[in-house]
Amino acid sequence: MEREQFHCVNLPPEQANRLLATIGAIVGVINRRRMRFAKRLDRILRLILDYLGAEQGSIMLLDDNGRLVVRAATRPEIVGMVQSLDEPSLAAAVVKSGEVQFVADITSDPRFPARNGGSYKSTAALSTPIRDERRVVGVINVTDKQGGVDLLRDDASYLLDFSSLVLSIVVQERLTATLRRQRNTLARRNEELKRIQAQQADLTRMLVHDLKGPLSEAIANLDILSYSVSEEQRPFVEAAQAACDRAVRMASNLGTIARMESGALPLIPEECSPRALVEEAVLNISGLARASGVAISTEVADDLPTIRADRQLIDRVLQNLLVNALGHAPEGSQVTVTCRLLPEEKQVEFAVTDQGPGIALEAQAVIFEKYARLNKREDRLIGTGLGLYFCRLAVEAHGGVIGVDSTPGAGARFFFRLAAGRPAA
Repeated sequence: MEREQFHCVNLPPEQANRLLATIGAIVGVINRRRMRFAKRLDRILRLILDYLGAEQGSIMLLDDNGRLVVRAATRPEIVGMVQSLDEPSLAAAVVKSGEVQFVADITSDPRFPARNGGSYKSTAALSTPIRDERRVVGVINVTDKQGGVDLLRDDASYLLDFSSLVLSIVVQERLTATLRRQRNTLARRNEELKRIQAQQADLTRMLVHDLKGPLSEAIANLDILSYSVSEEQRPFVEAAQAACDRAVRMASNLGTIARMESGALPLIPEECSPRALVEEAVLNISGLARASGVAISTEVADDLPTIRADRQLIDRVLQNLLVNALGHAPEGSQVTVTCRLLPEEKQVEFAVTDQGPGIALEAQAVIFEKYARLNKREDRLIGTGLGLYFCRLAVEAHGGVIGVDSTPGAGARFFFRLAAGRPAA
């Protein structure tokens, strides 16, 4: 039913001022968030009773099981008591009906048989709902008006007004409790994630350590075999060498990525010649290029300045980009490595361009993410999808940028840019 909020308009000035002062005091208590919820609720109850001139009362709230729980009361011994809605009580009737329940004479009400003449001094009792837009969430109970005067039906209007203020603190507390549970859940999940990440890091280190031994032995034996094998058998040996090189590269990427992600891999910077970096990377990848039937050409500008970088990491970036290009370049095509100065940006740009099928626009946005793969098919060279992610981590650790330019059907150009150092001597 419709009603005015806070009936001050038609009240005598003195009573209106008392009502406004009580409302202000209740709002002040609601805003004292550092005070415990139970203490604030108890303080609000006493402010309400003081305004109504009542001696006894309680605030009951519904719990998650649909039971009424006394959360504040003038009789401390009943705080925490639980009442089922199936029990014949005034509060249960309020919850079920959603309406104010006023009993002028409890001596004639069957819900008060055991209490008649006991706890109550006067005969009237008043209970009002605390409700939000959807349902009743609690009840305010008031009895024993002071001065020998019984509660009146008019008191219900004021009590309903106060219940809207009580609702605000109830909603506030429930939101706080929800946030607290979410924070606790998030903290537990974060701890679980940290534990899983630590286990993954340990597993990665063990895998890399266990792989390096047999791979190094295989590479050494293949190298020895390459000196004595016949020309007819040489392509098979070179293919095996290239496969071992890829396996070593993938294992190295796996181990390095784990250390870079955890911040346990500091850079070892030195002055590096861009030309020397390109030539070294192309030389290291030449066996794989021969096995793939793809030619590698270089275009390195003259008089490039040096760059200050971790030589080993940048060499591996170039090798990973070359392996990626070889994995997509058609047999008989060409991969080009370029290096130039961008004077306005004061950067040196390295780029690897292939003549493959190119990269779809939507894929270009994610290919530098962890475990992203350029092809859905299992390519013989692309591997785990960690190569480009490693490149991104390594370049960004140097303060550089990495990217790709590609038009589907027209090849791809992967590039990265690092700050230029002093001019070449």
